Amino acid sequence: MLIRLGYDIRFFFPVRTPVVTLLHVHPSREKDLREPDSLVIEPHVPVDHYIDSFGNHCGRFVAPAGYLRLFSASLIEDPRTPDPINLSAREVPVEELPTDTLRFLLASRYCESDVLSNTAAQLFGHVPRGWERVQTIVDWAHNKITFDYNSARPTKTAVEVMNEGRGVCRDFQHLAITMCRCLNIPARYATGYMGDIDWVVPPAPMDFSAWFEAYLEDRWWTFDARNNKPRVGRVLMATGRDAADVALTTSFGQADLMQFTVVSDEVLQPPSVFNSSAAAF
Repeated sequence: MLIRLGYDIRFFFPVRTPVVTLLHVHPSREKDLREPDSLVIEPHVPVDHYIDSFGNHCGRFVAPAGYLRLFSASLIEDPRTPDPINLSAREVPVEELPTDTLRFLLASRYCESDVLSNTAAQLFGHVPRGWERVQTIVDWAHNKITFDYNSARPTKTAVEVMNEGRGVCRDFQHLAITMCRCLNIPARYATGYMGDIDWVVPPAPMDFSAWFEAYLEDRWWTFDARNNKPRVGRVLMATGRDAADVALTTSFGQADLMQFTVVSDEVLQPPSVFNSSAAAF
């Protein structure tokens, strides 16, 4: 299937301000793009592109004082298959893990695995190792936390989420990631597009979403403590240790968000009827 991707994000900058963005499709999905995945900025400013230490496609520019619009519209091909499941996937002993997975065993800004190690051992130490143990962690986090936009705050950590029992999608993932790391299972935070394709939900504004990936057997596998069901049409944008590594926009100064619109819809008409610009936003 084809998925129309896009966003329209508008800011007001009181003064000239450096900005870093993580708004591109992840390099691992670039081969699936059927239209360019371009960041358009109004008013125009030059953008430097680079790949960060986690393999994410970043943009860097200096926003002039005043109103600024970031937008894009692209088209991507997706196999329309749900998140894969491998019930026999085994945990890999730490000494056998690929070196580049080791940093995802360590405590990070929002995932205090050094604090929750004893709790994780008590809750999940008896669960058979491998896929079953990760899924048990996901089930636990999914049931323990109540989704609540009003409880969201940018400083909330996994320990605080566990104590409060409320949060948004990033909080579900941070708690599950932390428990995995406590048990020596590499786990990393992921963010991207996830529309409501083949998913019956009440009408609501579309948004970017968070999930996480755990390293089992010989690869990274997708898990989602918020939704806890295989989904269709995830489009990865970035991965990192936690949300601090994958902020979609980071401004080095004051930036007032004025508008935020996201599109991730299955294309039910021939793609030729679409204009690749973001004017439709």
